[in-house]
Amino acid sequence: MEPDDVCLRTIECYRPRLRKLIKVEPVLDRLHSLDNDQKELIRNKAKTDGELNAADRLIDAVIKKPHSEGWFREFVDALSTGGCQHAADYMEGNLPKPDLEAENDSLIRFTELLSPTIVNMNTNVVCQHCFSEGILNQDDTEKIIAETENKGNISGARELLRRIVRSRPGWFSTFLKVLRDTEHLILFKELSGSSPGDDMTDVSDAAGSGVATEEGPVEEKGSSIREEDTVESDVATEQAPAEEETLDSSITEEDTLDLYNEESTETRHLTEGVDVLQPDGNSTAAAAGGQKETDIVLRDYQMDVARPALEGKNIIICLPTGSGKTRVAVYITKQHLDSRSSEGRSGKVVILVNKVPLVEQHYTTEFKPFLKDHYKVERVSGDSQLKISFTEVVKNNDVIICTAQILQNYLDRSNSGEDEGVQLSDLTLIVIDECHHTQKGGVYNHIMMRYLKQKHKNSRLKKEQKSPVPIPQILGLTASPGVGGATKMAKAEEHILRICANLDAFKIMTKSLGENKKELLKKIATVEERKQDPFGDVIKKIMNDIHAHADLYPTCELGSQNYEQWVIQNERNAAKEENQKVRVCADHLRQYNEGLQLSNTIRMCDAFSFLNKYQEEEMKRKVAPEAEEPIQITDTERFLFDLFKGNKRKLQKLAEHPEHENKSLSELRVKILQEFTSRESARGIIFTKTRRSAIALCQWVQENPKFEEVGVKASHVIGGGDQSVVKPMTPAEQRDVLNKFLNGGVNLLIATTVAEEGLDIPACNFVIRYGLVTNEIAMIQAQGRGRAEDSSYTLVEVTGSGVAEKEHVNEYRKSMMSKAIDKIKNMNQGEYDKRIMEFQIQAILEEKVRMTKKKQKGMKNDSPSVVKFSCRGCNKPVCSGENIEIIENMHRVNVSTQFRELFIQRENTSLQERRLDYETNGFIACKECGQRWGSMMLYRGTEWPCLHVKNFVVTCNGEKKSKCTKWSELAIRFSAFDYAEHASSVVQSSEDEDTD
Repeated sequence: MEPDDVCLRTIECYRPRLRKLIKVEPVLDRLHSLDNDQKELIRNKAKTDGELNAADRLIDAVIKKPHSEGWFREFVDALSTGGCQHAADYMEGNLPKPDLEAENDSLIRFTELLSPTIVNMNTNVVCQHCFSEGILNQDDTEKIIAETENKGNISGARELLRRIVRSRPGWFSTFLKVLRDTEHLILFKELSGSSPGDDMTDVSDAAGSGVATEEGPVEEKGSSIREEDTVESDVATEQAPAEEETLDSSITEEDTLDLYNEESTETRHLTEGVDVLQPDGNSTAAAAGGQKETDIVLRDYQMDVARPALEGKNIIICLPTGSGKTRVAVYITKQHLDSRSSEGRSGKVVILVNKVPLVEQHYTTEFKPFLKDHYKVERVSGDSQLKISFTEVVKNNDVIICTAQILQNYLDRSNSGEDEGVQLSDLTLIVIDECHHTQKGGVYNHIMMRYLKQKHKNSRLKKEQKSPVPIPQILGLTASPGVGGATKMAKAEEHILRICANLDAFKIMTKSLGENKKELLKKIATVEERKQDPFGDVIKKIMNDIHAHADLYPTCELGSQNYEQWVIQNERNAAKEENQKVRVCADHLRQYNEGLQLSNTIRMCDAFSFLNKYQEEEMKRKVAPEAEEPIQITDTERFLFDLFKGNKRKLQKLAEHPEHENKSLSELRVKILQEFTSRESARGIIFTKTRRSAIALCQWVQENPKFEEVGVKASHVIGGGDQSVVKPMTPAEQRDVLNKFLNGGVNLLIATTVAEEGLDIPACNFVIRYGLVTNEIAMIQAQGRGRAEDSSYTLVEVTGSGVAEKEHVNEYRKSMMSKAIDKIKNMNQGEYDKRIMEFQIQAILEEKVRMTKKKQKGMKNDSPSVVKFSCRGCNKPVCSGENIEIIENMHRVNVSTQFRELFIQRENTSLQERRLDYETNGFIACKECGQRWGSMMLYRGTEWPCLHVKNFVVTCNGEKKSKCTKWSELAIRFSAFDYAEHASSVVQSSEDEDTD
């Protein structure tokens, strides 16, 4: 046997050849000396970085010392039996002659150059003949056929070419023979330069190829094809007469296929820096680097779903998260504008999103990079600081990305006759992101209702032989239309058809992703209830003491969602009945109930901090600012403060005992450690229910040294709305965290549902939903975040949440949704169109009834004088509706000077908003009891108290309302704010003070 050093030198000497000739998967299967972990790493390398890099790692593993006896022979045998005979020849010294080797290299390069035309072959037919001729083996054939079935004919052809070029010299003439035998005559002529009727021997001679045999390479006589000859042949083909049937040979370097790696040059550019299994997905890398930014290359399945839209039809594209829906939309947008431009017509495209951060994301990572060289692209959202109106933005740009509400506002302006409006006829294409929200009550549906009405008016105009009003093409994008809570197939089908009708979709387009589709490893981690929960027991005892004090008798389990609803209803009834004892107790009970829920989700110390902070804030409310009258504290409030104070030390002590922590947290800890110790490079997301739990879980991870040891770098991302008492994240803060996640500065993201839908989050290899289950749409969105190969999806149950059962329901709904979509796709087009028309007419009639009721309700709007407001905390009368005016159809402010005597002002660091014309940076509270009433609003240099109706007991026409949480629930038409009048009075009073 040859010494090790000779074998090692042989491998290293021919390494550049080996790495190109090795077929990683079959060779790995035959290398029994490598352990399974090594093999798995190499397989993952092939999937993420391509065959060449994987082959390098395989060679490294083979030559790594110490070696077992017979290691080199095993390697050679693995090459030979694994379909890499040419590589085995090099290892055994059966080298081709230099001129034959150079000739083979030239033929491979020649094949690469012509690959864009060769891939148009009938792949399955050619594959079977290549197998019969011996240049493909059984494994090759199975892989090629699978690739063709999953990704399409062109992808299968690329795989075939990658495999035949690894054969021994002589493969080219055999391949030509196969093309002739399978009647690919144009391809045959293109590659051989001969007519199909020529003798095959002459063709072989022209190709200069040797014929492969099982015994080894045999040199054949004949002249070799030089690289210059292939170029001349290429040029000659380009100069062929136009009427002659030839293939397009005007091929650039970027169009060619890299036959030794997994992807074409174009696809490699598009996915550079992105996991290979995120096909053209929403990635910043796709628009970076050396790529021509205007080149948009779609995969076969993407082109298939885009085709009807390219023909001008309205469609819904339904593809999984991470499969490149947005890239398809960019491609359709460009083709739409190009097509109209070539016809001498202008185009105007609006991309609608339902979340502010998505505006910047789509603009920066998708539409601007690919379209900016040819078209004007702009974005507008509530966060935009543009100084011109939206109407001007639409006029001056070709592509506009905006939140749907902005377009709806300007459509309304146009409808009301205002100058600064936008009409649907101004637009030629509307792209609706996350279009499953196009349902009753949603802003998408309001826009589409306007479209449907105009469409049906146009039908009438055509019958009357009048010119119809132009309406835009519609393109909807979604990962999941859902089933709308349906339990039966018929209802699921109806739900999806209604969305199709609302979007006027000609078809809903889906596609099997084949090998691009990543089946997540899914696991549900159930936990046992704590045998002892002394911390929770103390909270429950406090709650029962409050029940006794307020004569309340709950009928549901403490700490449950049902209990929370029960408490909220008691608080509303008590406010209406002016029962301050029950109302205040109900407020405190709600906080303790949340504390119980938090102790089942996060650490006890975090739950304690939450309760302690609430009590401190309530105490602060009862402390008046300097020079103000003291705020009253009722006996009930004193009882509640003393009750917490008496139990505070006990709760704090119990929170320090980790043995009593909830089992869910322990399960989460195990899962995180498992992911970060079993993967070479772990990156994951944990979804949780509330902002508070996201922040607390992030702190828990950051403070745990075990997590730091395994390389966990955690951060949280939460929503930007101000509905929660927890300070929201600004879009800039969200982007900063997501950029760190993209760049590796953060590898564990802890997020609320804000990260489930739409936001561009880099490829992850594990997703955990921690005690959070909503509906099947959210489940699919969350699963879609696991975009990397071998991703896992885990649901960790939280005590009392019932998430395991809900997840099973969602899986059932997901399956039902897929079947319903398939059924709709297989519908006869006539039947489909009929049902769509029925749903559209129904929607228009329902909208007409709704608008009639709204008008009637508007006509019945009561005078502001009939509504009275009293403090929710102490029932003190505060003001009448006559004192309230409305700014920008949104903000209700009290303009009475007497009202300012009734409240105190406090700073609120979590409430700091800056808009173009106003800002809020503090809140106002009742002088008597400290109950919050709203915020102080600085509007164009003048300061006004802005009221939040939920903080008042509302009496209308002498009748108290038990529930009034939004101003829209009040049928009162308040006067518009007269800035000139009020500003002049402020200036006058200021001058009077200066005079005094």
